[in-house]
Formats: sequence, structure tokens, C-alpha cells
Amino acid sequence: MAKPVSQFELAHPPSDAISALAFAPDSARLLAASWDKNVYLYDTMKSDGDENADDGARGTLLRTFEHRAPVMDVCYGADGGEAFTAGMDWQVHRLDLETGEQTTVGKHAAPVRRVVYSQEHSLLISASWDSTLHVHSRADPTQAPLSVPLPGKPHALAASPSKLIVAMTSRLVHIYDLAALSAAAASPAPEPPQPWQQRESSLKFLTRAVAAMPSDAGYATSSIEGRVAVEWFDASAESQARKYAFKCHRQASNPAADSSGPPADVVYPVNALAFHPVHGGTFASGGGDATVALWDAAAKRRMKVYQKFADSVAALAFSPDGRRLAVAVGPGFETGMDDYDARGRARVFVRELGENEAVPKGKGK
Repeated sequence: MAKPVSQFELAHPPSDAISALAFAPDSARLLAASWDKNVYLYDTMKSDGDENADDGARGTLLRTFEHRAPVMDVCYGADGGEAFTAGMDWQVHRLDLETGEQTTVGKHAAPVRRVVYSQEHSLLISASWDSTLHVHSRADPTQAPLSVPLPGKPHALAASPSKLIVAMTSRLVHIYDLAALSAAAASPAPEPPQPWQQRESSLKFLTRAVAAMPSDAGYATSSIEGRVAVEWFDASAESQARKYAFKCHRQASNPAADSSGPPADVVYPVNALAFHPVHGGTFASGGGDATVALWDAAAKRRMKVYQKFADSVAALAFSPDGRRLAVAVGPGFETGMDDYDARGRARVFVRELGENEAVPKGKGK
């Protein structure tokens, strides 16, 4: 008999809005970056107290890493013992998760929005609102990072095994070849490397998130206007004809009694995307409507919508074995910025997926 599906909340959540989640590449440990100027390291499989307690909270908070400013992003490095953060203090930090030591590995001229690590190329890449990428070769940490100018302010960043996707303002999307970035970082040239491809986003509004397919075939982007687009790297006409976009994370409004027009959708931003690491055609989306959905990218269909959370979904992360999905929840800006306060309302949930819960149609046992 299949193990029953369960979901639990992590004990000791951040005290302010959560900006990013990241599972370790080799364990059930989870990192959460927060606007409260801290990064939190959890063991999602180990609990300090009674798992049957009234609040149902589980997991163990192993360590916190205090920063000087809000932390915008976090990612693991070469293994589960190190992580890197992007901060509003304009800096990129390395965290030694075993000793607690923090070191500054890079500085930008404006807040750092995103940071990713490429296992295949031992590259750390940060994207800043100073409109640059910094490419750090971790094979030689003493080497100065390569600076790559961007035509717009970056808002989302993701890496596949061979490509880096940068989504910027003005619907700009640049795709870089990671091998070329690695070579340029090792032997800097007078001119920075050019993007492998330059595209215009399929979405009409600001890009909120981007996620790369584990298969290295393409990527998905989401916008503030309740839409997701799926695209492929292959530039052939046949491959590009497969790209598509769809509406999601919307709710039907209740029109006024004296209204004669058709009901309109209430549109929410799609804040987070994550591809399943095992069933690479499946991805999750999380939105300002406080829901998480699973999608089959190839079949262009929604597989599942989970129960509504109390607040907006801010971040998502699958565990490396694909058996767990971490969900960060907290107030968004859907109702405006007046009196915004996320303190005490940030929460992290971990869903243990059923055996075939993320398997695309036609591939179940």
C-alpha cells in the first residue's frame, strides 16, 4: 500500500517575508532566505519536539546566518556544506553550513537580486540591480569575478546543465552558454561574452520567476499578470512553434448585483516556479492567490491544485529526490503596500508527495 500523503509546517519559521528556498543537493536539509536579514538552515526530517503537537510543526532549525540587510536569494554550492546568498547590502556571501563562518565573495554596485550555482561548471553567478552578472569560478576562488553587462535590470535567474537564463525588465531574456562563461571567467577577454540567444519574453508583463528544465531542453517563466510561458532552447522553427503560454493563478470575481457585464478574473502574480528533478516534464507554480499547482509541460495540462494557504506563495523548492516540495507562504502585495507587514506570518510547509503525484500523464506505474 502506498504511503499516505502528508504535509507539515516547519517549526521556528523566519520572522519576516521569505524570499527564497533551496534544498540541499545531498540531503533533506532546507535553506530559507528572509527579509528579516537571516538565512535559516533546517533539517526537514528531524524534529525537536512532539510531532503530534497541536500546531503540527516539525523539523529542526539547525542554524541561522545573520546578514546586514535583507537576503534576496540563496543557493547551495558544490555540496551540502556550503551555500551562497544575494543581499540588499550589494554583496554575495559564502556560508559554511557546518562551522557557521561567513565570507564575502563578491560585491556589486546595487542590491543583488539572484544567485545560482552551476554544479556542472563550478560557477557561481550573481545578478544585480546594477545591471550586471558576476561570474565567479569556484575552481579558483582567488580569481576576480567576470563582469557581464546587461541591457536591463535582472529580476529572475536560472541555470540548466548547459545554459543560464536571465529575465530582465522590458521583457528582455538573455540565454548564456555556461561553458562559454566558464572559459571567459578563466581567461578574461577585452570584451565580455555575448549571450548565446537574445529573446523577447512571451509574457506581456514583468517576469517574476524563471525555472530551467532538468533535461536541459528549455525553461518556464511567469509574470505578475497570472501567466506562465514554456519555451525550448532549440532555435529551429519547429521547436519554437512548440512554445506556449497560459493563464493561471486567477480567481473569478463576484460581480456587483447591478452589474450587467460578464464576471472578470482577479489576476494574481505567479511568484515561484520549480521543475521536478526526477519527472522533468512536471513543474510547480505558486501564486499570489495562495495556491500551488502542478503542471505537465509536455501535455500542456494542469495535474493538481493543492489546498489554499493562508497567504501568498512566495517561493518553492523540490528536494533532490523529488519526494518533497517546500512552500514558503507570507503576505504579498496583492492588496497594495499600505500597512504591509509580514512579521509573524511567514511560514514554510513541506509536502511529502505521493508515489505518482508528480508523474506526467501516461508515465505512472
